[in-house]
Amino acid sequence: MSQMKLFGSKRSGARLAKNRSGGAACATQTRGSAAPKRAKQRNPLKTLAIVLACVLLLELCYFFCIYTDNAFVSKWRTAYIETAMDTLSHKWLATAFIPSEVIAKVMDSRTQALINMDGLETTWGKQEPDAVQPQEPEEPQVPEEPQVPENNPVDLTVVEEEDPEEAAEEAFYELFHEIDRDSMEAWLASHPEALANGWDGLYINEAGLDDAGTDIRTIYDEQVLAIDVPNQILLLRVEGSGYQGVLAIGKDNSRLKVFPSSQLGVAGEYAGTIARNNNGVLGMTGSGFIDPDGNGNGGQLAGYAMCDGVAYGSGHMGWGNKRLELHEDNLFYIKDVSAPVGEGTTDAVEFQPALIIDGNIVVDANCGWTGLQPRACIGQSDRYEFLMLVIEGRMPLRSTGTHVIECAEILQRHGCMQAMNLDGGTSAIMWYDGEYVTKCSNQSLPEGRPLPTAFVYQRGE
Repeated sequence: MSQMKLFGSKRSGARLAKNRSGGAACATQTRGSAAPKRAKQRNPLKTLAIVLACVLLLELCYFFCIYTDNAFVSKWRTAYIETAMDTLSHKWLATAFIPSEVIAKVMDSRTQALINMDGLETTWGKQEPDAVQPQEPEEPQVPEEPQVPENNPVDLTVVEEEDPEEAAEEAFYELFHEIDRDSMEAWLASHPEALANGWDGLYINEAGLDDAGTDIRTIYDEQVLAIDVPNQILLLRVEGSGYQGVLAIGKDNSRLKVFPSSQLGVAGEYAGTIARNNNGVLGMTGSGFIDPDGNGNGGQLAGYAMCDGVAYGSGHMGWGNKRLELHEDNLFYIKDVSAPVGEGTTDAVEFQPALIIDGNIVVDANCGWTGLQPRACIGQSDRYEFLMLVIEGRMPLRSTGTHVIECAEILQRHGCMQAMNLDGGTSAIMWYDGEYVTKCSNQSLPEGRPLPTAFVYQRGE
């Protein structure tokens, strides 16, 4: 009788033995894995030391940034403080983190700048030609008949008259002297239809917020956004590190006026509305306004204004402010608000600071307006053209804004002789021919804020 196998076949026994040894191995591994886990736990004292070291490093960085005289750090600390303190609702960005004495030192520089600017006034004016003394008429000379040598033919060459189209083209480049001729000709080669109405009727408008502008450049390498020959207007894209804006140049200095809101004293109106209501083709920020807690409606004028000879406001702005006057000679004059309104003034606004007086920039790195803000400025060139500049701001992905020195340099590049900073922030905006060409810093206000007055460049007759 064969012997019985109590544990099955030899193969099954081998599997059982293998499973038993494997299970033992697993158990051994499981029991041994607990020790490394305990070893990986961090020492709480070491973690605390790391945290304290980080805090100490942050404190050292903070005190260095707040108190150092390093030129680079000082520049950006000043810009940060001024940017925060020039806002209505975000001053806490400075006051919550920066000692009051540091803030006061920065803001005191603005007071000193105003002291240095006190008394600076425009002295320019159009130079009248020297009077010509009448001369006694001379006896008319009877021309002698020309003697024609025999056998020598007379030169009958006819002087060709100037081609009217060429004359119109040259007149265009004389008026719009900023335009780079090569880039203009290249653009016209691709857009011949633009000259359908001739050089005198040339109208190009790629200045809208959704437009990309043209490929035409200026001699200063600025992008041309619009050329409006009938109204003698040129719009340019100006941009730099972290900012962009629009510079509008009005060639006819008889067309600029300051117009009030139709409800001045009760409510302001948008820049575009004021322009449309007064036959305007171009409009921008005018006077500042009383704005308690940022809730003003633009109806309460800050200081004094004059619109077409009519004075508005209950009094002038305080010491340190300047008045920009437009006179009957169509020239800008800048003076202190404490000075009498000039004879022949037709339009005026008050604000601060002056940027350029008689061709000289009067603001510098210590002027107290170096914060990165939306800006609105206006000036007049040595050709008596009006320069209207708006820089967008407070939009990190588009434009953070800039300081008044940069604005002055942009204007001076275009020959600016007189210029003043206007109310910026959410009031800084520009409108051209039916649409806004700059964005308000508050994206919920597509037309900007209601204004008490606006600068309006009127359409041609």
